[in-house]
Amino acid sequence: MLRIGLFLATNFAIMLLLSIIFQVLGIEGILAENGVDLNLSGLLVMSGVIGFGGSIISLLMSKWLAKRSMGVQIIETPANQTEQWLVETVRQQAQQAGIGMPEVGIFDSPTPNAFATGANKNNALVAVSSGLLQQMTRDEAEAVVGHEITHVSNGDMITLTLIQGVVNTFVIFFSRILGHFIDRVIFKNERGFGIGYYIGSIVGQIVFSLLANIIVSWFSRRREFKADAGGAKLAGRTKMINALRALQKGAAPEPLPDEMAAFGINGAGIKELFSTHPPIEVRIKALESGL
Repeated sequence: MLRIGLFLATNFAIMLLLSIIFQVLGIEGILAENGVDLNLSGLLVMSGVIGFGGSIISLLMSKWLAKRSMGVQIIETPANQTEQWLVETVRQQAQQAGIGMPEVGIFDSPTPNAFATGANKNNALVAVSSGLLQQMTRDEAEAVVGHEITHVSNGDMITLTLIQGVVNTFVIFFSRILGHFIDRVIFKNERGFGIGYYIGSIVGQIVFSLLANIIVSWFSRRREFKADAGGAKLAGRTKMINALRALQKGAAPEPLPDEMAAFGINGAGIKELFSTHPPIEVRIKALESGL
């Protein structure tokens, strides 16, 4: 909660500073001279409410969405030795990482994969695919679990949600400015919202969202290196490297839903700029070099 409070306070301060800058530089007056009657401070506040609101609601619903979208079966009482081993491994690593015991689940997928999610690191969810349990050795699976436990203990779900909230805020803010500019200056609409506003806002939303995704994906890739290092610490460096090599040899993974993709062990990004995970060979080299 302290992390959330500090992050929100920092971004509130940034929004307040921007509002003051708008006033000092007379940006609203400049826009008005060009026919753009826009309250920038009010728009910034509205953008922040919408941008952060959507991200935080998504975070709060993340466990519920994961269970339903991925068909995760929570292990209440282990039905076999494999499930018993998985629950005990998660329990031991959670204790080592200093977090509460996460819920443990399995989702049906032929390819090895896993993810962690949840709004609270003491009440998270760690889920692995049936393919991971069937195709990986226990040492490799242990390292994958360590990777996911590290995501939880590092608070990665909260961090990326708040970063997403920041970029969402500015996507909304700048797309609306673009829409107003096009509507007033190009389409010469003098009152209300004309077709130019809606066209400009939609185009701006698409373009700025693509740029925002590059930023969020970059942060996500940085977190993957830290999660790999955490997995190596919890399970052993050799086990973590071997787990990544096993993933590298396997078939292309089925993509996880957007809400979970950044916290999976095996990313399926098509282009590196938009990928939530670095290439596996790069991750292996980072572990081998001790980074």
